[in-house]
Formats: sequence, C-alpha cells, structure tokens
Amino acid sequence: MSDLEHRIAVARGEVPADIVLKGGMIFDLMTGELIAGDVAIAGDRIAGVYESYEGAREIDVSGQIIVPGFIDTHLHIESSLVTPFEFDRCVAPRGVTTAICDPHEIANVIGLDGIRYFQAASEHTVMDIRVQLSSCVPSTHMETAGAVLLADDLAQVMGHRSAIGLAEFMNYPGVIHRDPEAMKKLALFEDAHIDGHCPQLSGRDLNAYIAAGIRTEHEATTADEAREKLRKGMRVLIREGSVSKDLHALQPLLSDLTAPYMCLCTDDRNPLDIFEYGHLDYMIRTLIALGSSPLAVYRAASLSAAEAFGLKDRGMIAPGKRADIVVLDSLEGCHATMVFAGGVEVTEAAFAARGSVDPIGRHSVKARKVTAEDFRTTGNREQTDVIGILEGKIITEHLHETIPIVDGDKRPDPARDLTRITVIERHGKNGNIASGFVKGFGVKAGAIASTVCHDHHNIVAVGVDYDDMAVAANRLSEIEGGFVVVRDGVVLAELSLPVAGLMSLLPFEQVRDHLVDLRAAAASLGVTLEEPFLQLAFLALPVIPALKITDRGMVDVTKFEIIV
Repeated sequence: MSDLEHRIAVARGEVPADIVLKGGMIFDLMTGELIAGDVAIAGDRIAGVYESYEGAREIDVSGQIIVPGFIDTHLHIESSLVTPFEFDRCVAPRGVTTAICDPHEIANVIGLDGIRYFQAASEHTVMDIRVQLSSCVPSTHMETAGAVLLADDLAQVMGHRSAIGLAEFMNYPGVIHRDPEAMKKLALFEDAHIDGHCPQLSGRDLNAYIAAGIRTEHEATTADEAREKLRKGMRVLIREGSVSKDLHALQPLLSDLTAPYMCLCTDDRNPLDIFEYGHLDYMIRTLIALGSSPLAVYRAASLSAAEAFGLKDRGMIAPGKRADIVVLDSLEGCHATMVFAGGVEVTEAAFAARGSVDPIGRHSVKARKVTAEDFRTTGNREQTDVIGILEGKIITEHLHETIPIVDGDKRPDPARDLTRITVIERHGKNGNIASGFVKGFGVKAGAIASTVCHDHHNIVAVGVDYDDMAVAANRLSEIEGGFVVVRDGVVLAELSLPVAGLMSLLPFEQVRDHLVDLRAAAASLGVTLEEPFLQLAFLALPVIPALKITDRGMVDVTKFEIIV
C-alpha cells in the first residue's frame, strides 16, 4: 500500500493510524471554534480529525488545545548566533515547525557557499527550514562585503527542495529606478515568491515597488504604514525581534478581517531573548493579551503564513495537511506541551537522530591590526552628523551636534552621550576604516566590538576610549569573530562566533549564558540599551533610514548616498 493509499485508509478508519492525539480540543481556524475530537497521523501527514480513531500509539491530550505548527515568515538564523541545528533545538519545542530564512548574513561573508550550507542543513533539521535566496549581497554599493551575488550566481542555487523564492529585496531604490541587475534578479524569480523590504516607502514609489511583483513586507513600523501596504496588496509580517520591536505598534491592525493577510516573524532574535521571553509563542501571547482575538493571532501564526508563501500543505489541523501540530496548555498561555513537525515528535531523541553538516566559514576575520590612532576623526567643521538610536527600532534619527575639534580630532563626549562608532573592513579587501558618532548607547568608559554588523559583517566598535576600542577590535580577529567588551585594556566578556564570524559552535544554552555575561559587562560601561549588541549591528545597515555608517563612511539613507 502506498503512502497515499495508507493515509486514505487511516482517514476512513480501515487501518490504525501511526499516532492518535485523543481527548483534546482542536482549534478550528475557519470558524474560531474549539471542537472535541481525535487527530490521526499517518506518516508525515494528518489523516483524520474530529472523528474517533485508533492508532499504534495513542496519546492522551485531555484538557489541552491542538493548533497548527507556527511559521516564522522571515528571519535570519545567523542572528540567533547558533547553527541551524542549534536553532532547531532552541525554537522547535516552542511550536515553531517552519522557518522561512534568508541566509544573507553568511552569504555576505562567504557567498554561495553560505547559501549551500543552509540548504544542506535544511535537509536534516527536525523543523522545516525554507531557504530563500538572498537578493542583495551586498545590500548596497556603499559598503564592502565579503562577496557579491549577481542574478547569474543565484541561478546556480535555484531548485533546491527548501526553496520558495527570492529573499527580502532591500535595494528598493534599485527596484523603483530599474537598476539593470535588480531587474535581472526580479525577472529570474518572476514566477516565484519575492519577499519585500521597503521601510517608510509610500505613495507612487511604493506602487512601483509592489508592481515589481513583491508581495510580502516586514519593515512596517507604524499602523499607518502597514495599512497602506495592506491596501496595496502586500501581506504585512508583524515583526518582534531582539531589536526591531513592531508588535505593539501593529497589533491594533490585526483583526479577524485583516488576519488572512498578516503574518508573524522575528527577523533577528537571539537565544537570551528566546529564553527570557519566547519566540513566536511570545508574540502570540502578547498579541492576545493586547486585545487581538485568538482566531486572528493563530491564523497569522500559521494558516495566513502558509498561504502568503504558497505552502499549501500546512497551516491547519485538517486531513492531508502536513502533521505540524502543537499541543498547548491554553490559547492565551501558548505554552507547548508537545510538538510534532512533519509527524515527528519534537524531542531530544529526534534531534539526536537527525543528520548534520560540517560548519563552514572558519577564519573569516581578516582585518588588519588597528591602533588607537585609527579611531581619530578628521574634519574642519564642528557641525557633526550623529546617528540617533531609537531603542526597539532599527531605524535611526539623523541628528546634528556641535563637537569641538581638539588637536585635529573630534573626541567622544560621555557627558553628552556622544560615543565614537567605527567600522573596520574585515574581509581582507581594502582595509577601510570609517568613524563617526552615535547617541543613545550611554557608554561612560571602555568599548564594545562585534563582527555581527548587518549586512556586510565588518567589524563595528563603539566606545569612548580609543585604546580599548583597538583592543576589542583586534581581539575579534583572535577569536574568529564574535562580541567583545573591554575596559582599561582588559577583556571583560566575550563570545566567539567562529562560523563566518556570525554563529557559535556551542549549544544554545551556553550561548545564552555568554550573552548574560556580555550584557552585564556592557552595563558596567554605562550602556543603557537592553540589547546593545544587535542594536549595534544595525547601525551599519545602509538600507534602513535615516543615518547609518559603513566602512566607507556615514550614509544618509534617505538620499542613499555617503556623506562627504
């Protein structure tokens, strides 16, 4: 009997199911009803629901609620700071059974090999990892990345079973002004899904962007922005990452009417935040607590997400659907007591039984050794462009401050919260170093440095002491990348990320513990941000308004040009 025939026979009750969940209440995402009944699983699919079934294994889930597995519609697994296999261990037990990832972080460091690594890893994980192909490597012409991927390069990695389409198209000026290479990439994926990335774009420019065939968007940070994008046919992904926190702003827009066109995503979320708060389960709990209906929220977390990305085989507890199932304590609590991904129960035994892929991207930090002198700034005017941090957002303010020139240098001023920020090219391409100022860190002493520096992943350092900034930056080369906190020449805390300078080889629990130490060390310098390391990373991303910095200088994102 074929798998198809077996599933039909199970559905009719002619033969026992492989697994039957008995005694629970199924949450119907069509009507919003809670309905008593069994769920019968045959292989990787659901065979029957609501009726009574027998199975080789019968599990009593009385008093609990059964919902479809959650789908994270946009994220960078690299930002979890662990490998895809540790990410699997970290979030699948919380009910995330599908993750739609864009590996453009590792692709910006090592190119197509990074995408191939994620594709290979997706063949072994318990959860279903879908690998979008990175559209903008680098994100713009105003930075130095480790690789450049053109349309012809992407064509080489199309067709993998994990594929959905083209990942977030960050170069929105390239779209609306019809850059030839952007047009080639869009044409290549004309019959596939194209994911969007157009913060604060509106009016005719937004129309032009959507007219290119771009259908989803996770960069809306206000209800008005999201509403315009919904009205123009985009599916809006509500994002709640470690830095980009848009859930509260967009929650009023999520209703039973809009839920079919809204989804949930985390974008960039680290293990410490996942441990302290949660992942998509946290978003679900919070949205319901803020007043959204459970039907709207669970639709956004599963069915709407599946339909937005063309994953017709999942998103409901229904016959023929993939057996991605979460057993919960309650709809409001959203604490998973049991999870199945493709019919496989998510357990440590399941993780131990999966295959693996050797890590790649070792020894990728090739920056030249720096000294304190490299962190001085030159200029002949005191009026200074300053990056203004907005905590909880990756957009920034473009501030202007008067900073005196002393001995040919504009010095950091902790009393005014004016901190030096420097980006150092680390791919061994040109040795560029660019410095500027940032406001909002609260640094009073020492320095912080990182190789997690979106999307080019050069070294980025902030501090008020040039000697400490040099120690921190040079230490990153010694540990193959990661995070470092230094004060008075002493390394207070560090985390090595040897996989392309982005991911650890440690279990996620140990990464979490290191992040606790790093946050404490940063706080000892006076840092006031809850998540200083990822906040720092986004200060170098020149596709997010308004002012950023790369290895080539300060970037006015609204004008899409380097400030001379």
